[in-house]
Amino acid sequence: MDVLENLKYRFKHAGIVEKLIYINLAVFLLAFITNTFGFLFQSKTNFLVEWLALPANFDDFLIKPWTIFTYGFLHTRFIHILFNLIILFFVGNLFIDYFTQKQLLTFYLLGTFFGGIVFILSYNYFPALVNSSHINVLLGASAGTSAILIGIATYIPNYSFKIPLIGYVKLWHVAIFLILIDIIQIAGNNTGGHLAHLGGALFGFFYVRSASNKELGLFNSVKKLFTKKEAKLKTVYKSGNKTPKNSVNKTKNQQEIDAILDKISKSGYDTLSKDEKEFLFKQGKN
Repeated sequence: MDVLENLKYRFKHAGIVEKLIYINLAVFLLAFITNTFGFLFQSKTNFLVEWLALPANFDDFLIKPWTIFTYGFLHTRFIHILFNLIILFFVGNLFIDYFTQKQLLTFYLLGTFFGGIVFILSYNYFPALVNSSHINVLLGASAGTSAILIGIATYIPNYSFKIPLIGYVKLWHVAIFLILIDIIQIAGNNTGGHLAHLGGALFGFFYVRSASNKELGLFNSVKKLFTKKEAKLKTVYKSGNKTPKNSVNKTKNQQEIDAILDKISKSGYDTLSKDEKEFLFKQGKN
């Protein structure tokens, strides 16, 4: 009982990345248990997989429309979930260094949704896939994690981190490498899965690009948290021929904030000094 209460407490107080990991692990465990019982009772299908996996056939999808999201939490192979959760842990925590936990959840769910849409459309319109639409299903968090990875790589492409035995690499290099791996393997055994990954990646890329191009876009909200609104001052014109001077100048604090945010954008939050982190935290509370 104490173990269960401890798990409830940890889940309740966990961040969104940890909660997504816990949910994926819980569903994986349930799928493993139901598969074990299915084997013992000689059942040919796993009812949990049947209930949660996204069918490629459009008519089957209409019967189970919730699967456009639930497939993103379902795994049946250990290597599959391990790889996805490793990416989710590292990239997800990097994502929330810049954006909110709610935004990360939005990326995960909408990346899953658009990856599922690409999957269904592919199996219903590409001649090479149409004949096998009735036997294929989609499962796994890859489309959601792809959206998060490509989204953050689009926002801070030059962010660098160290990989053992390789050295420092930029985030956009990793993103391009993973996309190329998916494209190369489209003609392989998991065509639908790789197309779904690309669907999630395309969502992450275009969402960040479209939001970044708007003054009031989603991804400018972080900077606005640390930007003080300047009071509007009236400008008195002595002569219509004179050009008024700029009445609003950046304060010293604002200049320091801009410099720190630029440093984060180029090199990452972890490169900030202790004083810089404390200064940014204090300004964010003002």
